[in-house]
Amino acid sequence: MRLTYPINVKVIKVPCTGRVDVIHVLKAFENGADGVYLAGCLEGECHYLAGNLRARKRVGYLKTLLEDLYQRGDRQRLFFVEIAFNKL
Repeated sequence: MRLTYPINVKVIKVPCTGRVDVIHVLKAFENGADGVYLAGCLEGECHYLAGNLRARKRVGYLKTLLEDLYQRGDRQRLFFVEIAFNKL
């Protein structure tokens, strides 16, 4: 969509939120990120079948892990959004 973002926002595109591993999010925090925002397909409409469900499990695990480590489990979120693709 060619959106512009503030300089302190880094967008990393992945084929599916199911590809985002716990280590990726932890690495972002290690590199100074204040938070991580994951946006994926609506539940039941994942293009890779169950990728968004795997992402949901990982976000739940991350929340408990971050609460145990830093008492800040709210530094990452997962949002399910409707993805519209232009058809040629």
